Amino acid sequence: MTTATVLKVVSDYRPSEDEEFMNERQLEYFRNKLLGWKEDILRESRETVAILQKETENHPDLADRATSETDRALELRTRDRQRKLISKIDEALRRIEDGSYGYCEETGEPIGLARLDARPVATLSLEAQERHERRERVHRDD
Repeated sequence: MTTATVLKVVSDYRPSEDEEFMNERQLEYFRNKLLGWKEDILRESRETVAILQKETENHPDLADRATSETDRALELRTRDRQRKLISKIDEALRRIEDGSYGYCEETGEPIGLARLDARPVATLSLEAQERHERRERVHRDD
Protein backbone atom coordinates (compact mmCIF):
# COMPACT_ATOMS: atom_id res chain seq x y z
CA MET A 1 0.00 0.00 0.00
CA THR A 2 1.43 3.39 -0.96
CA THR A 3 1.55 6.35 1.44
CA ALA A 4 -1.16 8.08 -0.60
CA THR A 5 -3.40 5.00 -0.30
CA VAL A 6 -2.84 4.81 3.47
CA LEU A 7 -3.67 8.51 3.82
CA LYS A 8 -6.81 8.02 1.70
CA VAL A 9 -7.94 5.11 3.88
CA VAL A 10 -7.25 7.11 7.06
CA SER A 11 -8.97 10.23 5.69
CA ASP A 12 -12.05 8.24 4.66
CA TYR A 13 -12.51 6.88 8.18
CA ARG A 14 -15.02 8.56 10.50
CA PRO A 15 -15.50 7.40 14.09
CA SER A 16 -18.85 5.75 14.70
CA GLU A 17 -21.03 5.21 17.75
CA ASP A 18 -21.26 1.54 16.62
CA GLU A 19 -17.68 0.80 17.63
CA GLU A 20 -15.92 0.66 20.99
CA PHE A 21 -15.35 4.18 22.33
CA MET A 22 -11.77 5.40 21.95
CA ASN A 23 -10.50 2.26 20.28
CA GLU A 24 -7.12 2.39 18.52
CA ARG A 25 -8.64 3.52 15.23
CA GLN A 26 -10.53 6.39 16.88
CA LEU A 27 -7.47 7.45 18.85
CA GLU A 28 -5.40 7.46 15.65
CA TYR A 29 -8.12 9.48 13.88
CA PHE A 30 -8.13 12.15 16.61
CA ARG A 31 -4.31 12.13 16.89
CA ASN A 32 -4.04 12.80 13.14
CA LYS A 33 -6.76 15.46 13.31
CA LEU A 34 -4.97 17.25 16.17
CA LEU A 35 -1.54 17.00 14.53
CA GLY A 36 -2.93 18.32 11.24
CA TRP A 37 -4.63 21.21 13.03
CA LYS A 38 -1.43 22.05 14.88
CA GLU A 39 0.61 21.96 11.67
CA ASP A 40 -1.89 24.28 9.94
CA ILE A 41 -1.63 26.78 12.80
CA LEU A 42 2.18 26.64 12.82
CA ARG A 43 2.32 27.11 9.03
CA GLU A 44 -0.03 30.12 9.25
CA SER A 45 2.08 31.52 12.05
CA ARG A 46 5.27 31.22 10.00
CA GLU A 47 3.52 32.96 7.10
CA THR A 48 2.36 35.75 9.41
CA VAL A 49 5.86 36.30 10.76
CA ALA A 50 7.21 36.52 7.22
CA ILE A 51 4.51 39.02 6.22
CA LEU A 52 4.99 41.14 9.35
CA GLN A 53 8.76 41.24 8.78
CA LYS A 54 8.22 42.28 5.17
CA GLU A 55 5.70 45.00 6.10
CA THR A 56 7.94 46.96 8.43
CA GLU A 57 7.94 49.88 6.02
CA ASN A 58 7.28 53.34 7.39
CA HIS A 59 4.06 54.76 5.93
CA PRO A 60 4.30 58.49 5.24
CA ASP A 61 0.51 58.86 5.43
CA LEU A 62 -0.89 58.81 8.99
CA ALA A 63 -4.07 57.00 7.91
CA ASP A 64 -2.05 54.28 6.17
CA ARG A 65 0.19 53.93 9.20
CA ALA A 66 -2.82 53.68 11.54
CA THR A 67 -4.45 51.05 9.33
CA SER A 68 -1.22 49.08 9.19
CA GLU A 69 -0.79 49.22 12.98
CA THR A 70 -4.40 48.14 13.54
CA ASP A 71 -3.98 45.22 11.14
CA ARG A 72 -0.74 44.26 12.86
CA ALA A 73 -2.33 44.37 16.33
CA LEU A 74 -5.26 42.24 15.16
CA GLU A 75 -2.91 39.70 13.60
CA LEU A 76 -0.82 39.51 16.77
CA ARG A 77 -3.95 38.95 18.91
CA THR A 78 -5.02 36.19 16.54
CA ARG A 79 -1.59 34.56 16.79
CA ASP A 80 -1.74 34.77 20.59
CA ARG A 81 -5.09 32.95 20.59
CA GLN A 82 -3.61 30.34 18.27
CA ARG A 83 -0.58 29.94 20.57
CA LYS A 84 -3.00 29.12 23.39
CA LEU A 85 -4.84 26.70 21.10
CA ILE A 86 -1.56 24.89 20.37
CA SER A 87 -1.17 24.36 24.14
CA LYS A 88 -4.65 22.81 24.22
CA ILE A 89 -3.80 20.62 21.22
CA ASP A 90 -0.58 19.45 22.93
CA GLU A 91 -2.56 18.67 26.09
CA ALA A 92 -5.10 16.68 24.05
CA LEU A 93 -2.24 14.71 22.45
CA ARG A 94 -0.91 13.96 25.96
CA ARG A 95 -4.37 12.72 26.97
CA ILE A 96 -4.38 10.41 23.93
CA GLU A 97 -1.07 8.98 25.11
CA ASP A 98 -2.16 8.52 28.73
CA GLY A 99 -5.55 7.02 27.83
CA SER A 100 -7.75 9.80 29.23
CA TYR A 101 -8.65 11.41 25.88
CA GLY A 102 -12.34 11.51 25.08
CA TYR A 103 -13.49 11.34 28.69
CA CYS A 104 -14.95 14.26 30.63
CA GLU A 105 -12.55 15.70 33.22
CA GLU A 106 -15.49 16.42 35.52
CA THR A 107 -17.63 13.28 35.28
CA GLY A 108 -15.35 10.66 33.70
CA GLU A 109 -18.08 9.90 31.16
CA PRO A 110 -17.37 9.76 27.41
CA ILE A 111 -17.48 13.23 25.86
CA GLY A 112 -19.11 12.03 22.66
CA LEU A 113 -17.74 11.55 19.17
CA ALA A 114 -19.70 14.40 17.56
CA ARG A 115 -18.42 16.90 20.13
CA LEU A 116 -14.84 15.63 19.82
CA ASP A 117 -15.02 15.74 16.04
CA ALA A 118 -16.23 19.36 16.20
CA ARG A 119 -13.88 20.36 19.06
CA PRO A 120 -11.05 17.81 19.39
CA VAL A 121 -9.54 19.69 22.36
CA ALA A 122 -12.75 19.40 24.42
CA THR A 123 -12.19 18.28 28.00
CA LEU A 124 -15.81 18.38 29.21
CA SER A 125 -18.93 16.61 28.00
CA LEU A 126 -21.61 18.85 26.55
CA GLU A 127 -23.65 18.66 29.76
CA ALA A 128 -20.65 19.46 31.98
CA GLN A 129 -19.66 22.33 29.68
CA GLU A 130 -23.18 23.78 29.87
CA ARG A 131 -23.12 23.54 33.69
CA HIS A 132 -19.73 25.23 33.73
CA GLU A 133 -20.98 28.06 31.50
CA ARG A 134 -24.13 28.54 33.64
CA ARG A 135 -21.96 28.81 36.77
CA GLU A 136 -19.73 31.36 35.02
CA ARG A 137 -22.77 33.45 34.05
CA VAL A 138 -24.16 33.36 37.59
CA HIS A 139 -20.84 34.41 39.12
CA ARG A 140 -20.30 37.06 36.47
CA ASP A 141 -23.74 38.54 37.25
CA ASP A 142 -22.94 38.79 40.99
